[in-house]
Amino acid sequence: VQLVESGGGLVHPGGSLRLSCACSGFTFSRYAMRWYRQAPGKERELVAQIGNASGRTNYADFVEGRFTISRDNAKRTVYLQMNSLKPEDTAVYYCFAVGFPSWGQGTQVTVSS
Repeated sequence: VQLVESGGGLVHPGGSLRLSCACSGFTFSRYAMRWYRQAPGKERELVAQIGNASGRTNYADFVEGRFTISRDNAKRTVYLQMNSLKPEDTAVYYCFAVGFPSWGQGTQVTVSS
């Protein structure tokens, strides 16, 4: 299983980023996918999840309607569109395939003026 996150960067408060996670080594369309994040000195926390077939989505309370998780099964890629970013969203963001104990290298998101 290989997960390669990209799309992070430095953005001002209120800005937007779109994260991508390219997946390989498993039948992507069969598995739910998640985005997690880990800020310095804090535990890794769940941000969002998307189901496999139905594409049902769930979000952490702190998302407050600002983020959207989506997937393209043909491209074996999961996305996280993040809008109205806040400084407290600063973290390394990771994708995760539910059922596999694997993590990618993550992508750094920094929200700062």
